[in-house]
Amino acid sequence: MSGLLAIAANPRLPNFSANTMEPILRIDNATKRFGETVAVDALSVELSAGEIFGFLGPNGAGKTTTIKLITGLLRPDSGKVFVDGNDVQENPQAAKRVVGYIPDNPYIYDRLTGREFLELVGSLYGMPHKLIIERIEWLFELFSVDGWGDDLAAEYSHGMRQKIIMASAIMHNPKLVVIDEPMVGLDPQSQRLVKGVMRRLVERGTTIFMSTHTLSVAEELCNRIGIIFQGRLLKIGTQKELHHEAQMEGKSLEELFVKLTGGEMEIKLWDE
Repeated sequence: MSGLLAIAANPRLPNFSANTMEPILRIDNATKRFGETVAVDALSVELSAGEIFGFLGPNGAGKTTTIKLITGLLRPDSGKVFVDGNDVQENPQAAKRVVGYIPDNPYIYDRLTGREFLELVGSLYGMPHKLIIERIEWLFELFSVDGWGDDLAAEYSHGMRQKIIMASAIMHNPKLVVIDEPMVGLDPQSQRLVKGVMRRLVERGTTIFMSTHTLSVAEELCNRIGIIFQGRLLKIGTQKELHHEAQMEGKSLEELFVKLTGGEMEIKLWDE
């Protein structure tokens, strides 16, 4: 069995109800400062089960800081972040138990194989050993690991590392997957696979919070989009809602994004 069929056929992955009243992710007026710089300014967002949310913004807008607040890597100066009803700061273990995190830099211990790394991740999440072994074989097939999963990570390319990190993020069947730039270093075939995996996970009720500069991916996948600029959430809604509000029906998401975040920059070369 190959590719996305492995998700559909795996009996050990339960569905999550998309009708639950409690949002899977709730960011409530969260603010984070670094000295005099306000990286995230009174941010409020709610995500329900079974949606892909695209979090867009230029470099330095506050996207990665927001992700670190969601995953508990940073503490907000004010406000709260809740995952599946659990305060990330007050009850971090319960919150992190249902989160899968894919950072923009796919770090793996060089002296571990991909299989050993996934075994470590599974044990940290308290998965039974038998289930860990089963899940690794399923993930290796899903991501076309093709034998290199037993090589040391020091030998991996960036794309290979990205596949293992993605596998580690979903192996415990999280309710929320947080992704920072999912397509970095992936070839077109792998990008297509990752997009398909995200769609199938969402069909099962998983929620995906995705930060990306690849606007075509956000345009293709996301149910709703939030645009952050200089730490503040400018707009949030479906693409149709955002285009209508900006009076840009028929325009691309890229054109909408550029308009909302400062407009086109005039380009002049040195001899003009």
